[in-house]
Amino acid sequence: MMMAAAGWYIYYGRDGEVIPPNVTRVRIDKSLTVIPALAFRGNRNIEEVDCHGVETVGEYAFYNCPSLKLVIMRGVKVIEQFAFDDCVALTIVECGELEIIGYKAFDRCESLRSINLTSAKIVERWAFNCCKALTNVKFGKELESIERSAFIGCTSLERITIPLKDGIITADYIFHECEKLEHVDLVE
Repeated sequence: MMMAAAGWYIYYGRDGEVIPPNVTRVRIDKSLTVIPALAFRGNRNIEEVDCHGVETVGEYAFYNCPSLKLVIMRGVKVIEQFAFDDCVALTIVECGELEIIGYKAFDRCESLRSINLTSAKIVERWAFNCCKALTNVKFGKELESIERSAFIGCTSLERITIPLKDGIITADYIFHECEKLEHVDLVE
């Protein structure tokens, strides 16, 4: 087992690499640019993940990780489909270069309250489906499109910041069941 300072497990993404059951904090090694599909799927103990050189989070990478609370993804550009689906404890997601949020990427992340996505370009269908605690979402001027039902079932969503551009809203039902959405802030 490779442990770093302060109790972080260093994940290298090697074939067959298994996270020991007592590990709660994982740091993705700088050499890894892609977190493989299904890499941490169903891990019941991981609470924090810190990505260093990662550019892509593979599909289902953290699917059904019920204890995951904090994810720091400074350089991640793509989060593929279902990557954080059913991470019910996820409350904090920090990302600085994220461009594409895949289909159901944050589906059923019921504890996620706020997310800053100023570099995001594309939000695919059902990306934030049933994120029931989500109250605030902030996009920047890079946003190109929000697809059908991206925020469906976000029953606590109150405020969203989006750029003032043609073509951002690509379909109906993007904010279906978002009864509390009262503030749409426009940025140029």
